[in-house]
Formats: sequence, C-alpha cells, structure tokens
Amino acid sequence: MSRTFLIILVSTILFLSCKEESHKPSVMFGQADTQKEATAYDLEDIQASGELIAATLSSPETYYEYRGEGFGVEYEMAKSFASHIGTRLRVEVVQDSAELMHKLTSGEADLVLTVPKWQIRPSSPQLTSALSAWWQDDLRERTQLAEQQRLAPRNRIRRLSRPPMLSREKGIICSYDGLFQRYASVAGMDWRLMAAQCYQESAFDPKAVSWAGAQGLMQIMPGTAAHLGLAASAVYEPAQNIAAAARYLAELQVTFSDIHERTERLCFVLAAYNGGASHVRDAMALAQQYGGNPHRWNDVDKYILLLSQPRYYRDPVVRAGYLRGSETSDYVRQIMARWSQYRGVAHPAPLVPQKENYKRNTRIRSREEFLNDSIP
Repeated sequence: MSRTFLIILVSTILFLSCKEESHKPSVMFGQADTQKEATAYDLEDIQASGELIAATLSSPETYYEYRGEGFGVEYEMAKSFASHIGTRLRVEVVQDSAELMHKLTSGEADLVLTVPKWQIRPSSPQLTSALSAWWQDDLRERTQLAEQQRLAPRNRIRRLSRPPMLSREKGIICSYDGLFQRYASVAGMDWRLMAAQCYQESAFDPKAVSWAGAQGLMQIMPGTAAHLGLAASAVYEPAQNIAAAARYLAELQVTFSDIHERTERLCFVLAAYNGGASHVRDAMALAQQYGGNPHRWNDVDKYILLLSQPRYYRDPVVRAGYLRGSETSDYVRQIMARWSQYRGVAHPAPLVPQKENYKRNTRIRSREEFLNDSIP
C-alpha cells in the first residue's frame, strides 16, 4: 500500500469522524466543547476556588433580592447545584442579553441563568457533564412549587397578636418604649417612629420569625445581623435587637444623607430597611429620568411600585433589578400613618430597666450627625 494512499485514507477517516461529532445534539444546558483546552476553566477549577459564578437578568423567575437575600426559581436551582458540587454560588446581575452572553463567552461567568434553560461556558465540558448528571426532569416544577409555598405567607409572620398601642390613656405604646427612647438618637429618628416600625415588623413580638428568615422585634435578617455584630444567640433579646436595628437605621441615614429634608429622608430610610438601599436608588434614578424629583418620596414611591414591571426593572438606569415594590410602598405608608397616631404620646417613664447593655459602634457617628434630625 503506497504512502500516498495511507495519507488519504487517514485524512478521510478523521474528516468523517469530525463530521459525525459535529452532528451530535447539544445538551440541554448549552453546547459543550468536547476538546478541553489546556487553559480552560472547568469543574475542578471551580471547586478549587469554592465559587460557582452565575450571570443573570433580574426577574421574578431568575433572581431578585429581598432584604439582602436572593430569591427566584432559577437562583434556587443554581444554589442547590452549587452546593452539590461543593461550592457557594455568586450571582452577577447584568443589564441585557448581550452582556449576559459576553459574561459567558469571556469566561467571567461559569453559566447563565435564563428561562427555561441554562447555558454553560463552552470550554467547560466537566461542568456540563456534572450538571447533566445532577439534573432531574421535574426539578424546575418542584422548585417552583417550593418557591410558591415559601412566598405564600410573605405578608404574615409567626408572631403573637398584640394591639398597636398598650394604653393611650397612660401614654404607653408598648412594653419596649424605654428601649426605643434609649436608642432613638442612634437611629436618628423619633422614638415613636421606631415603635411604629417595630409594630409593622413584628407587632411587638420579640420571638417573631418571618417567612424570609427575619428575626426578632425589628425583623433583622441573618446577614444583616452578622454585619451589625448581633450574635445569633442574641437576636431575640429585645434590647440587643433594637440596638442593632438602630445602628442599621443610622447607616441608612448616612446612605441617604443627600436627602436634606428630614421627614422625606425618613421615608427613604424606611423603604431601604424593607426593600434594600440599591432598589431605592434605582427608583430615584427612574424618577429623575422621567422628570420627577428623586429626593421627594411621593415621586420616588411611584417607581418603587413600577420596579415590579419589566419595562422599568430592565431600564438601563436600574442596577438592582426586580423588586416587589408594592410591599415596600405599603410598608412606608403604614409606618408613617401609625407614627402620626403615636405622635400624640408624650415621653412616659421607661418601662424597661435602664441598665446599659449596649456598647455603641463608634464607626457610626449617629449622635453627632443626626441629633438635629431627631423629630420631636
């Protein structure tokens, strides 16, 4: 057999083999490259780093944040897969589909979360195989059902039923009036406003737990508690819970210090406590874009509500994406209305021991910065 014939035969076999491979159907999670490059970043590298990076467009189905916690069906599935391969999940929200695909093709993200299927970086066949092996046909349906059950009681918390005011005749709002009076200057607000917020959060139940995992009188999320230095063992202790909430409110006062009118700023602070400061900033950007006053709550509240609609949460000026805005809007409205009712209460003798068990965080210059902002 001549050398020329052998060369032609081998070339033909290689050509037919490549042609057959190119006609194989892609996996449901995106086409994987069957020849891993030496520099490709794949499953073993992801596991070594301890982090799976997912890029996504914000939406109710994919990913959104509530009080600093992630939600969404696609997100929940991705978090479960990340746990399966022994990593944590990091989500990066992008503005449009072009940026989404750029994240994937450039290697800045390991996968993208879209409905109804995910896509994996082409040079990560190990990751593709792991996801294919882990996936179950009814996974999305089961996750959707679990998410619906989780969100169903979103307007209810496990708490005792208490009246919004203990004794108007005696000028007593609740058993924790003394604590609100003690920490009001730290928060930079009237103590009765803190009381009104507390009733909205927990109805004055120190053991309250929300559907999202918020805890205690001021319904502090675990991540926020860690940030504020509130130990998990102390989250249900009234003084420490209220003190931590006051520190957080002081931080939000600083965040929105560009809003100089005091009552206006309080609305923004309350909205950020409930929905997140980044979402409030998004609504402010939308208000300005559409000719409103970004420092006036009535103008911004309109866009807080509209952040639940794709036209607005996908606007280029919006960074944090989707928000269940009706809840945040209603939160502010109800607290401000209750505060108006409470303002008839003077300054009664505290109902709690005055032993100081809270060491102020010196990083927050709340008294110096906000003493003049406290509304009598």
